[in-house]
Order: sequence, then C-alpha cells, then structure tokens
Amino acid sequence: MSNEFNMPLLGDKLEQLKVQTTHGPMTLPDDMEGSWFVLFSHPADFTPVCTTEFVGFQKRKDQFDELGVKLIGLSIDQVFSHIKWEEWIKENLGVQIEFPIIAGNDTIANKLGMIHPGKGTATVRAVFIIDPKGHVRTILYYPPEIGRNMDEIVRVVKALQISDKNGVAMPANWPENELIKDKVIIPPATSVKDAKKRLEEHDCYDWWFCHKSLK
Repeated sequence: MSNEFNMPLLGDKLEQLKVQTTHGPMTLPDDMEGSWFVLFSHPADFTPVCTTEFVGFQKRKDQFDELGVKLIGLSIDQVFSHIKWEEWIKENLGVQIEFPIIAGNDTIANKLGMIHPGKGTATVRAVFIIDPKGHVRTILYYPPEIGRNMDEIVRVVKALQISDKNGVAMPANWPENELIKDKVIIPPATSVKDAKKRLEEHDCYDWWFCHKSLK
C-alpha cells in the first residue's frame, strides 16, 4: 500500500491551514498576508538538534525582523509540550523563544509533505519561505540527523527580496560569488537588438551573461 504524499510546489499558493499555536489560533497564510514568513518543521520537542535550531532561529530573529520576515515553527507535538520546551530553553539556555510554534497533526504534516515514511513518523526538517501574497518561494528539506544552516535561510530571503524588487537573478553563493562577487545577474536578452545593447551598457562575459552592481 502506497503512502499518500503531498506538498506545495514552488509558486503555489500555500493551502489554507487552521492551526493551534503557542500564540493562539492562526490561519495560514491569511494571518500573514502582506508579510514574508518562514514556516519550518522539526521532528520533536526536547531533542538536541531541534533545540540548537530553535536557538539559532531566535538568535537571528532581529535579522528576520529587519527583512520584514516572521518565523513560525511546527511539529506534531501538542501546545503544552511546546510551552514546556520553551520554558526549558529559557531556564537552561537563557534564550526566550518569541515566535509561535504550531501544534501540528498528521493532516497538516501530510498537506505540507513534512512526513517522509523512510525517515519515521515524525516531521522532517522542512522549510517553506512564503511571500507576502502567500506563495511558496523556496522549499528546503533536511533529514532529522542534520541541523539546518540558519544563515542560509536569511541569505535566501534577502536574495528573493532583491530579485523581486530589481528584476534580477542571484549568482551562486551570493553575495560572495567566485566570479562576480556581490553583483547580480541581468536576465538574458530576448532579441538581437537587446543582446547588443546589453553588451554596450553592462559588464558581460557574453550577451547572455551580464551583471551589474546594485550599489
């Protein structure tokens, strides 16, 4: 018997989810309309890797705030477990978790593709970056045994926002790309005239690979 597996795809509108959280009931993405947000799942409360991740997210909350990005955690643990775990983190690690944590269930986890049967019955480490219109812009999956890189999530949000605002593409390892440093890539020309113009107006390796500084 096959296991049903669903997940949103890039560009999809996030399916409406009515959830219970440590900050009260919420409806996603409706309650986040007009704001970027990062929805991320963890396998379980009171586990070492997840604890380091939550501390990592909280430590970077100011960076997310500056970008206008809200954080929302999720696991299939219930609210009372989340609350107790938050208390433990504050009492033992000196970090106050300020973002809501969803008390998930199999229905929510399956809608988001967060349960991978080959990795057990807990939610894997999924990350969904959602834009202000509720569309899924980035999806990242990590196995339970590997913690996420929080700085990469911050980097992706910054890159998405700059790309949207300026109509450009971002190179690998931006803003420390091996070829063009912190410059951005101009979309390829779509006509002979535009190709020639690009070569005259921008720094290019060729007409299809032009770049510029945003400064």
